[in-house]
Order: sequence, then C-alpha cells, then structure tokens
Amino acid sequence: MASCLEFSMERKSGEGECTTLDGTVDFHGRPAIRERSGQWVAGIVILVNQGLATLAFFGVGVNLVLFLTRVLQQDNAEAANNVSKWTGTVYIFSLVGAFLSDSYWGRYKTCVIFQAIFVAGLVLLSIASNMFLLKPKGCGGRTTKCQPDAGWEVWFFYIAIYMIALGNGGYQPNIATFGADQFDEEDTKEGVSKVAFFSYFYLALNLGSLFSNTILGYFEDEGLWALGFWSSTASAFAALVLFLGGTSRYRHFKPSGNPLSRVCQVIVSASKKWKVQLSSGEENLYDADDKDSSMNTGRKMLHTDGFKFLDRAAYISSRDSEDQEKRICNRWRLCPISQVEEVKCILRLLPIWLCTILYSVVFTQMASLFVEQGAAMNCKISNFQIPPASMSSFDILSVALFIFLYRRVLDPIVSRIKKTSSKGLTELQRMGVGLVIAVLAMLAAGIVECYRLKYARKDCTHCEGSSTLSVFWQVPQYALIGASEVFMYVGQLEFFNAQAPDGLKSFGSALCMTSISLGNYVSSLLVTMVMKISTNDHMPGWIPGNLNKGHLDRFYFLLAGLTAMDLMVYITCARWYKNIKVESTSGINGYQVEDEDHHV
Repeated sequence: MASCLEFSMERKSGEGECTTLDGTVDFHGRPAIRERSGQWVAGIVILVNQGLATLAFFGVGVNLVLFLTRVLQQDNAEAANNVSKWTGTVYIFSLVGAFLSDSYWGRYKTCVIFQAIFVAGLVLLSIASNMFLLKPKGCGGRTTKCQPDAGWEVWFFYIAIYMIALGNGGYQPNIATFGADQFDEEDTKEGVSKVAFFSYFYLALNLGSLFSNTILGYFEDEGLWALGFWSSTASAFAALVLFLGGTSRYRHFKPSGNPLSRVCQVIVSASKKWKVQLSSGEENLYDADDKDSSMNTGRKMLHTDGFKFLDRAAYISSRDSEDQEKRICNRWRLCPISQVEEVKCILRLLPIWLCTILYSVVFTQMASLFVEQGAAMNCKISNFQIPPASMSSFDILSVALFIFLYRRVLDPIVSRIKKTSSKGLTELQRMGVGLVIAVLAMLAAGIVECYRLKYARKDCTHCEGSSTLSVFWQVPQYALIGASEVFMYVGQLEFFNAQAPDGLKSFGSALCMTSISLGNYVSSLLVTMVMKISTNDHMPGWIPGNLNKGHLDRFYFLLAGLTAMDLMVYITCARWYKNIKVESTSGINGYQVEDEDHHV
C-alpha cells in the first residue's frame, strides 16, 4: 500500500491519516480514511451479502417454471413466457435502482431500501404459497396436482413475485458498483483489487445460487414449496442484517444529481447552436473548473473526437461570454465539455450493449426450456429422482472453474503472448469469446434434444421422464453456458463500470442487468412467434406441452444461428468503440489517462 508521502497531492485527514484519492467519503460525509474503510474487509461483507441474496432470489427463480406448471397448472409455453417476463422485469427495475442511486439516494441507501422490499416480497410469497396456493397439502410435486385457485389468490402470488422483482432488480446493479467503490482505483494495488472484485462478485453470485439449485431445488421438486420459499426469506433477511452490520466500514460516492436532466441539457444546448461551425481543436469550448463541474468525484472527462455535433453544447458564443461575465450559469445554453463527454460516452456504449441482448436470450434458456427439456429425460439414479432445475449446478461449477482458469492460467498466458503492459484479454475481447461459446452451447443443446427425441416415447400422455436418455447429457450445454458467462458477464460488468462516467457508475452496472432483461423479453417474443408459425395446419409446434411431439432442437439451432449473426455485428461495433478519457486526480498537474485498448 502506498504511503501518504508517495503522493504529493494525496489528501490527509485532520489527524494526518491518508484519505482516498477517488473522492469517496465515509458514512458521515467526511473524506474516507484509507486504512479504516473499504478494501477487502468491506468487500468480503458485500460478497457474502451477494451470495445470501442470490441464494434467496434463485430459491424462487430456479424452479418458478415448475411452480407455474404444477401448482398454477399453466402449459409449458405459457409458463416459459411468464418466467421470461418476470425475469425481464427484475432487470428492468435495475434502471430504477440505478437512477435513484446515481441521482438522489446514493448506493448504500438504495441497497438498503430495495433489500427491504425484497425481503417483504419473499414473506408475502411464502404466506401465499403456504396458506392459499398449495391445496391439498403436499401438492405441487411430480404426482399430486393442486386444486384450481381463485383469481385473487393468483393475483396475491403475482404481487409477491413482482415485489421480489422490484427489490432484487433495484438492489443488484448498486451492490456490484458499491462493492467496486470500496477500492480506490487511483491507488495501484487497490486498482488491481477492484478489477479482481468483479470476478469474485460473479463467483459469489453463482456459489449463492448453488444451494438454491441443489438443496432447495430438490425440496421444491418434491412439492415442499413452502419450505423452499421460507428458506429463501431467511437467507434474504440474513443478507440485509449483514449488510447493515458493515455500515461503518463502507466508502461512499455522493450522488451527482439527475443524469436525465444533464443529458437533456446537452441535447437542447447543442440544438440551439446547430448552425455553429466548430474548428477541429478545442478552441472556444467551455471547460468548467472543479467547483463548477457536474461531477462530484473530481475527475473530469476529457474531450474526445466523434459525435462532433454535441460539442456545440460547449461552444462559448458571444451571449455565453456575456452571461459568464454576469456570473449567470445557464446549462440549457452552455454545458462544460465534461458534461458533453458524458453523453458521448453513453452513445458509444449503446451499440455494445445492444449486441449483448441476444446473448441473454441464450442465457435465459437455463431457467425455462433447459428445465423443461431435462424434465422430459431420465432423471433417476437408482431410486433417487434428480430435480431437472438442479442441473444448473453444472453451470455454477463451470463458472467457478473458468474464473479460476481465466485468472490463473489464461490471463498470464495471453499477457506473455501479447508482450505488453496490458494484462490478458481486454473486456471487449472476452465478451466476444463469450458469444462464440454461447453458439457452441446452443448447438450442444440442439444435438442433445435430437437424441432425446430419438429415445423418447412418442405416445406418452405425460412428458416428464418419457425419454430413456439420461439427464446428464445436458451437462455439456450447462457447462458451456457457464464458461460463456465468465467471459461475457464478468467482462461486461468490468467494461460498463470502467467505461461509464463517474457520476453514472450504477447506470453502467444497470446496463448489464437491462441486457438480461431485454434478453428475457426477446426470448418470450421468439417463443411466441415460433409457436404461432410452427402450429399452422394443426401441427403441435416446436415447443408443445408434450415435447416429444415437438422440435425443441430446431429452436436451439435457431438461437445458435441468431447468436452467430450477432457476433458478426458485435465485432464491428467493438472495433468502432473509443475508450473513455478522464483526468486523474493523482497527477500533480492533472494527468490524462486513457484505459488500455479495448478493441477486439
């Protein structure tokens, strides 16, 4: 750890202790003292909190498709669509959490509020299942059917699960960014720890879901839904208590105000000056000083080429000069170049973000069609019945394995091959690798389905367990999805956090969540379109209630083809992308830094 003397511009507290360089403060709003706050002490608390919260969330989500088919008696296509819509809504709410965090509440307060909503939703779901939906007692397993429910009971259930969606959705993008806030990227060693945190964060997320996918998944598959949901509630409550327990150790960034108004100001200001002819340099562009900057972290964004028309928002006209002399500050006519660069940064991120949506369509199949496919296979080992949803444990194990292999094996090898100061693959390169592996995962799933149909009884009236092909043939497709997650989602978390402006870090994490959200909606749309087209002329369709009469393999091959096309578009967008440029706060005269080349 660098000492105070090593940084000529490092801030000191009143007692002479080192404070952080990135502008973070403690709970009381004072500059954060390096040795007393943040780092891995706070980071580990947040990682455990994430693991417990994820256990709770997947305790509901991993078997939700089976709850809908067995308890609410929906057919396979309807249940898969409802799960996709619910999961999509979870991540849409991430934008709400990110907006409130970046604008008004800050990440700590936002995490506490949405975790409380999450716990309340789980309590309501547990009560609704135990008292209203599971009738007769013990129904909802593989054999005992539940009685049809009254309309208000179903509505009570949906209110509960969408409260869970709101709570988890608002919490997720903020906890990832809040964890990264505990490491000062202006310090060399803490900067390395900050990059490593995202890998461990995603590992904690997956390890947290391991218990849900195995023990809780088994209980719920046997019809013990109330036990599974109450266990999730207890885990979420423990996560909230643990998070509150670390309050005194956390580092905080102050909220930077409404980002929507800042974006609108740039667009309006540039539109008012659309006739202005700009020179090629930065002449006559307004560069606010620290006190007038829209950023609260002290790091200015530096001028970049591209989206030249937005530079007009920072052009100082004669009227603007008069306003400055009169000390009039009208952001709807003149914006500092750092504010303009915020908008440019968002516009550059959007094409990359759009290319990640189709990957999420592939990812979401694990919670819906993979489970239904597994249920139609031989799930027995001796007399033990394997819950189909528990096969996602192989995805989790694959994530853990590939995080280790990437950080300890692949990363050092690539660094030696590149012979540069950069370490391993860039974030954009890793995301591209994730798309390639996703194509392979869908091909593997399609091939397994072909063989499942080959060994299936076509005349069965109930599809579960109707094929003699072992459910363990699903292991390759789950393992490939896990490998692709390590490259895509970990790279995506690092990329959007590093490339988002300092005042929009939660928004950067929310982009990751929202791509998953839209992926679920696109998946639901694809299933609906495929069923509508494939059921013409009284055909059962590709994804009927009895999978043995359908062609789920064709749907998987369709996703493989669409993902391959998405990869081609992604490579083009990645080559076009230009990195964020910020002014370091640790340089004596302000050092211009630009992240290493992220291009594919």
